[in-house]
Amino acid sequence: MTVSILILARNEEANLAQCLASVAWSDDIVVLDDNSTDGTAEIARRAGVRLIRHSAGGEREQRTYSLREISFKHPWVYNPDADEVTPHDLRDEIMKTAADPARYEVAYRVRFKNMFLGKWIRRSSLYPTWVMRLFRPEKISFERRINLTYCAEGPVGFLRAHFLHYPFNKGLDSWIEKHNRYSRLEAEEGLEIMNTSDLRWKELFDRDPIARRRALKELFFRLPARPALRFVYAYILRAGFLDGTQGLTYCRLMAMYESMISIKMAELRRSARKISM
Repeated sequence: MTVSILILARNEEANLAQCLASVAWSDDIVVLDDNSTDGTAEIARRAGVRLIRHSAGGEREQRTYSLREISFKHPWVYNPDADEVTPHDLRDEIMKTAADPARYEVAYRVRFKNMFLGKWIRRSSLYPTWVMRLFRPEKISFERRINLTYCAEGPVGFLRAHFLHYPFNKGLDSWIEKHNRYSRLEAEEGLEIMNTSDLRWKELFDRDPIARRRALKELFFRLPARPALRFVYAYILRAGFLDGTQGLTYCRLMAMYESMISIKMAELRRSARKISM
C-alpha cells in the first residue's frame, strides 16, 4: 500500500517543484490549484501529477472541497502545503504507518522545522508545533476561518519525523502581504473569542500540546502590550536569541504581526461603537 498526496496551491511557482520532488514516491499526487496566475499549473503539468483547478472561496471551503469532491487512489492521504518538503525519514514513517492494519488512528499530526534565512529557527519559532498532515479524508472536517482546526472522527496519533517548512521562499513582501490579510481575520476571531467564551485556564497546563497552544493563543488575545510580550516570550523566555540573527529577525517579524492584529482589533472595536451609537 502507498499513500495519496494532496497539495493545495495558489501562486506557488517558487515552492511547488521542490514540494513535488519530495513526494514523488507516491503514485497518486493531486494538486488542487486555486486559480493561480503564475506558473503553478504548468509546474504541476510538467511533473505529471493530477491537476485540478477549482476555487471555493475561502480556505476552509477549498479544503472541504478537496476532501469531499476529489477521489483518491489510496485510503490514506498525506496533505503537505506547497512550501513544505517531506524528508526521507518522514516518507518512510508515513508509508509504514499507512501499511499497518493494526493501527486504529484515523489521522496523525506531524512536527515541522521552520526554516528562515537558511537555518532551522527552533527556539524563536516556538517549536514544537503539531499539525495534521496524514489522515483518512472521510474522517476529517474543519473549523475556524483562520489557522484552520482539523477535526478528526476518531483517535489521532503523532509521527516522530519532521517535515521542513519554508514560509519565506516567496520573499518578505509576500509574507507581509499574507500576514496583513491574516491579521484582519485573527482580529475578528480574537474579538469573537473574547466576547463569547471564557479563558480555559486548565488547558494552559494540559498534556495535549494542541490544547495548550490553543489556550495560550486565547490568553494572548486578552493581554495588553501583546507585540512586546510576543517578542519577550519567543526571544528571551524561549531562548530565541540562540537562533542568532535569524532568530532576532523572525521574532521582530512576529511581533510586527501581533501589532497588526492588535491595531485591527482596536479598529474593529471603534467601528462597532460607532454602529451601536
